[in-house]
Amino acid sequence: MEEKWWKKAVIYQIYPKSFQDSNGDGIGDLNGILSRLDYLERLGADAIWLSPVCRSPQDDNGYDISDYQDIDSMFGSIEDMERLIREAKKHHIGIIMDLVLNHSSDEHRWFLEAKKSRENPYHDYYVWRDGEKGHPPNDMRACFGGSAWEWCPEVGQYYFHQFSVKQPDLNWENPKVRQEIYSMIRWWIDKGVCGFRMDVIDQIAKEPDRKITANGPRLHEFLREMSRETFRGRDLITVGEAWGATPELAKLYSNPDDSEFSMVFQFEHIVLDQEEGKEKWDLAPLPFLKLKETIQRWQTELYGCGWNSLFWDNHDLPRIVSRWGNDGEYRVESAKMLAILLHGMQGTPYIYQGEELGMTNAPYAIGEYRDIETRNMYRERLENGYDEADIMASLHAKSRDNARTPMQWDTSENAGFTRGTPWIKVNPNYRTINAESQLHDENSVFSCYRKLIRLRKTYDVFVDGTFRLLLEADEDFFAYQRENTSCRLLVICNFFGRSRTCPLKPEWEQMELLLGNYSSIEAPEIFRPYEARMYISKMEA
Repeated sequence: MEEKWWKKAVIYQIYPKSFQDSNGDGIGDLNGILSRLDYLERLGADAIWLSPVCRSPQDDNGYDISDYQDIDSMFGSIEDMERLIREAKKHHIGIIMDLVLNHSSDEHRWFLEAKKSRENPYHDYYVWRDGEKGHPPNDMRACFGGSAWEWCPEVGQYYFHQFSVKQPDLNWENPKVRQEIYSMIRWWIDKGVCGFRMDVIDQIAKEPDRKITANGPRLHEFLREMSRETFRGRDLITVGEAWGATPELAKLYSNPDDSEFSMVFQFEHIVLDQEEGKEKWDLAPLPFLKLKETIQRWQTELYGCGWNSLFWDNHDLPRIVSRWGNDGEYRVESAKMLAILLHGMQGTPYIYQGEELGMTNAPYAIGEYRDIETRNMYRERLENGYDEADIMASLHAKSRDNARTPMQWDTSENAGFTRGTPWIKVNPNYRTINAESQLHDENSVFSCYRKLIRLRKTYDVFVDGTFRLLLEADEDFFAYQRENTSCRLLVICNFFGRSRTCPLKPEWEQMELLLGNYSSIEAPEIFRPYEARMYISKMEA
């Protein structure tokens, strides 16, 4: 399997607004990130994926960009960004930019020009349709609620937006738009970034007249053109976020010929705990056997012909220890179990800030939420007659703000995140869950992640081993084997909160224990609540 640095790499995602504030304004910034590079180097991160830091009105926390080639003043300056890129390299860490290419802010100069007149050269940079005010072109809905069409009185037309009304979709059918984007990407490459994460990139080839948003007919044509014009042949990591990806589509996104991206960032495994055909807020128990089947399919079908991202958390998702772990009595054990389970697989692991500490969801009241999607959902469901207690239960489980609480550094005021008033409330449990208490504790969640990162760099089987799911029908155990010509890796996880005897005992008797999430093993065949073990053996010549 071709050797690429990003196949052994581990990526750390930072949500800049909530990571570290350096100037006391309550908002994380680039200089705050710079001050924590030692921490990230100690963890072992190879690259930082920065959620958007470009200039933005912040209607959707930076995913509404008004200038792709400038830094928003809340985070610092372009000089601060250049300094961060330079200093991170000294810590052996690259910077991955988050590019939002499906849409811009309605305050971007392109859109300000576009709505001046239908004859303006920038008008065709966006997706417009004729119509009468109050009668949208069709009934398509935006992801954040309401119609996907917004009336623009200046030109007497509707523009299309898949997200907020302040996020008009770009018209990728226009070659001038594409060339503007490619020029901007090359500009960032020249600044020294090590790669790009492409936000909702599977939606750029939309055809709203046919109600097509994701995976439009020209999608892969556009992606191949972008690759040729920008990053192909360079030693960069490129990640395509694709909520609607299947393994077959992922083979296109992540073809080893570099025609599109290094890897795909897909969500099939992470959307299983909601009622089928309904919204993410409609909660359902995790179908554990379906989770195993889904992960197995991605592990086996991409082997040798594509590359996947491995993740539990990101800025759009709740904290995994609160979601599929146990954020009470077994928080430490279940957080480590989920880490061991994921990091033994093939793909590039992503750690979202605070995941390596076992940070949890936040028990907010409705007035403490800041996320536009969360606020809109609360209002719409109240108007539609939902019970408020049920609405709040859904928000506590799935709101994006669960991931956006400030990073918990220590026990000082505001968890060491800021000297000022934080832009969003700090999770009250920071006095017991924080980095300071875990850095030198060999049994901490942080130490478990650190060991997993070292193991990935030590053993090639993590990168190139085949995958075989074990105990497929077992309702408690998630177990699998990885194997290459030199070693066999065995991962066994008791996914739930009761002790079980493992049926696989003969498999590990002659293997070396690489890592476990309990400090000792009491009875080899008994797996305690959320117990996880990783074994290895050398192959006979």
